[in-house]
Amino acid sequence: MRAAVLHTIGDEKLDLRDDVTVLGPGPGEVRLRVRASGVCHSDLSALHGALPQPLPAVLGHEAAGDVIEVGDGVEDLLPGDRVAVNWLPACGTCPYCRRGEQHLCMTHVMAGYVIPRFASGDLQIFGMAGCGSFAEEMVVPRPGVVKIDDDVPYEVAALVGCGVTTGVGAVINTAGVRPGDTAVVIGCGGVGIAAVQGARLAGAAVIMAVDTVPARHEAARRFGATHTATPDQLSDLQMEVVPEGFDHAFDIVALPQTLRTAWTACRRGGTVIVVGAGRAEDHVEFSPFELLFEGKRIIPSLYGSADAHRDFPRLLALWRAGRLDIEGMISRRLRLDQAGDALAALGSGDVIRQVIIHD
Repeated sequence: MRAAVLHTIGDEKLDLRDDVTVLGPGPGEVRLRVRASGVCHSDLSALHGALPQPLPAVLGHEAAGDVIEVGDGVEDLLPGDRVAVNWLPACGTCPYCRRGEQHLCMTHVMAGYVIPRFASGDLQIFGMAGCGSFAEEMVVPRPGVVKIDDDVPYEVAALVGCGVTTGVGAVINTAGVRPGDTAVVIGCGGVGIAAVQGARLAGAAVIMAVDTVPARHEAARRFGATHTATPDQLSDLQMEVVPEGFDHAFDIVALPQTLRTAWTACRRGGTVIVVGAGRAEDHVEFSPFELLFEGKRIIPSLYGSADAHRDFPRLLALWRAGRLDIEGMISRRLRLDQAGDALAALGSGDVIRQVIIHD
């Protein structure tokens, strides 16, 4: 089969090969044909080394497709079933799962760092987060897919698999935004737009969308933002709209300066939610005095604090009801051989979301 392989961190192009085979399925695993794969900013982070990734690797983790084959022990899926990929599957038995914190389970993801998912001759190839959706087929553990209805478009299901769940989940699951609250979203790419929609769904009275790219401001308003600003404009506009500061500040970018911006924009006693995956070497300084007397909370939102098997159906129900615009987040469709170009485009800051379609 064909797959786009990353050999070296920082490569400008992925190696499109037609001699790759997928390994498995083994017991408890599912093999699927990838029908749509989103290009997530995390793929770009892995490409540049901001996120650790063993190499060579097939990137991609935001996907949907059809079941081809199931391994021993998988009794609730059949070939032909349509599924959305859950890149952070819960094992169900670790301490985090037993506490109901499935989004903190690392069992299957860590296995993806040591167990190759593909091969090309004698070359062993890993899959990003144990997935690898920049390929025509992939194998994941059974909890790594959620069965969906046959009429859900693959592109819609793919975006639910990561960006939509991460953004909406950060608002609904992690922050618990309530009707009448105020929120600022810093970074209006795919996840940021999903967070804007989540804030609208939750009934936030003020939704400020902040991005360095003015072209994204119009999109943010279309998806539910009540106000937009560049980082330089944020302070003055905030004083006009919510001088006391925002109840919730979502940092989608996760750079030291954006986290500081979120902290400053948040009111005393409010909550800063870290949504983006920052670089391990970046650091942000806070004094003990401000941490105590500002009374603000800084909380993480890994994968929108989601339980995929609970949240995917909820998000798709909102989509069916016309309350969650997922089609509008798909900027254009690309083929597998354009995967490298898609990653490059994501880095330019002018793309909301891109989806690779496989025939």
